Amino acid sequence: MSDKIRWALLTTAKINNALIDPIRQSERSELVAVGSRNLERAQAYAQEKGIPKAHGSYEELLADPDIDVIYNALPNGLHCEWTIKAAEAGKHVLCEKPLVISMEEFDQVESAAVDGGVTIFEAFMYLHHPQTRKVREMIDEGQLGQIQLINSWFNFYLPPENAANVRLQSNLEGGAAWDVGVYPNSMAVFMTGGHAPSEVWADQIVGESKVDVAMRAQLKFRSGTVAQVSSGFRTAFREAVYIVGDKGTINIIEPWKPGLEGQESRIILSTIDDKEETITFPAVNPYLCEVQAMEACVLDGAEPVVPLSLSREFLKSMLATYQSAASGQVVKL
Repeated sequence: MSDKIRWALLTTAKINNALIDPIRQSERSELVAVGSRNLERAQAYAQEKGIPKAHGSYEELLADPDIDVIYNALPNGLHCEWTIKAAEAGKHVLCEKPLVISMEEFDQVESAAVDGGVTIFEAFMYLHHPQTRKVREMIDEGQLGQIQLINSWFNFYLPPENAANVRLQSNLEGGAAWDVGVYPNSMAVFMTGGHAPSEVWADQIVGESKVDVAMRAQLKFRSGTVAQVSSGFRTAFREAVYIVGDKGTINIIEPWKPGLEGQESRIILSTIDDKEETITFPAVNPYLCEVQAMEACVLDGAEPVVPLSLSREFLKSMLATYQSAASGQVVKL
């Protein structure tokens, strides 16, 4: 392999825009191809974005020997199938969240990664950012003491009449929790040590298209920490994370896309002796951090920042959330 990894976009989805520039900005990556089920669409997209190759089918793209890594931004319900096919073709995969929507699918993806000798990881860009890593380090060092409570949310307004939006399509595994709820859910799991909660209670509001448009959940961890997480499409945009310990509290102002707009990100540490400290982080694009993590895996043999073992714990928590919301009962894991 050369000293660069060659990326391909599996689809022409709008979300690609977040990754295109970081791939091009990184010295060890290059964007070489895009695929679509329609050749004309792929060619038009390639011309617009300045991508050298266009493939008129996903199968054709996966068969291209000049591709090392696939970015899978297909709708949720197609993540498993095409991630596995990419692995079988010997391609590494950065797959959008959620990686899969069942434990059976997860086991299949994990087996495909092992059998294919490839790296597959879930595209939680914020977990790659120095801000998130620093907060976890502070917790592990005991600066907050025993973590008692995590409040975490991610909401934005999606007009109900926008029924064609893939986020509202039940046949493609849409829904607020799968779309943005995975963020506060994963944050709670990650900050409590990387293990799924022991108990989950949740409730939801289901919209006209039969997917959840709002979800709130309470996660109880074996350590005693309780996390309250919420997500939805029915309120104004809001994002924040509060992590409360018996020695101090951290307020993460921009938890999900720190540094994205070319500005420093910050967290506020408040301690029980009434001291407050603002900690700032350089304007580092979290998507660039994600690209560089894949480079390290493929070129240097590094372990993923978001290993499949961690994604398994995220999935357990998400599935318990949906199970509880559907049944109205507390789910014990």
